[in-house]
Amino acid sequence: MSRRHFLVRRTLARGLLRLTRWRTEGEVPQRGILVGAPHTSNWDWVITMLLTWRSSVQIRLLVKESFFRGPLAPIMRATGAVALDRANPGATVRALLDDAGRDETFLLGIAAEGTRSRGEYWKSGFYRISRQTGIPVTLAYLDAPSRTVGWGPTFDLTGDVGADMDRIRAFYADKRGIRADQATVPRLREEGPAPTGTDGTDGAAT
Repeated sequence: MSRRHFLVRRTLARGLLRLTRWRTEGEVPQRGILVGAPHTSNWDWVITMLLTWRSSVQIRLLVKESFFRGPLAPIMRATGAVALDRANPGATVRALLDDAGRDETFLLGIAAEGTRSRGEYWKSGFYRISRQTGIPVTLAYLDAPSRTVGWGPTFDLTGDVGADMDRIRAFYADKRGIRADQATVPRLREEGPAPTGTDGTDGAAT
């Protein structure tokens, strides 16, 4: 993508964010498996795209193949979305990771919540890919009450699933989505259910 293209995107994103009164925060990452949360609305994708355009970075966002049919297809490709072949997801991911070895900047976006509705667990794909490749995890977020969208920390996973997810839960504990009641607490199925009588974020009793 040309420098002029990035400049046009950045100018457009600045204008739209200012118009909608959303502000951006955080240091722009260079390499990471990008997790964005809370994911409770279709607007999350739009706001996150504006963040990346404002930051002059391109993310490769894994999206269901069905979104690449019809009039949405050109829009999806233009925003860096990549069709995920659910019959052979490994091939899609391997092709993207080949790019990671060649590109200085590499951000692979994965919707860890998997749905805009409240669920029991996050999907563990981001965790497995990060551990298998050594690419760190980057946490992106939006917080609807403060109208803030931003880049959170980038860090290496340790392989201790509980400890790693505790760190992720702590970061997202004070972030609220556009439809806050639909957010899924960051917890992987590998951890088992949240302890009875806790809120699932920091272990504190509700």
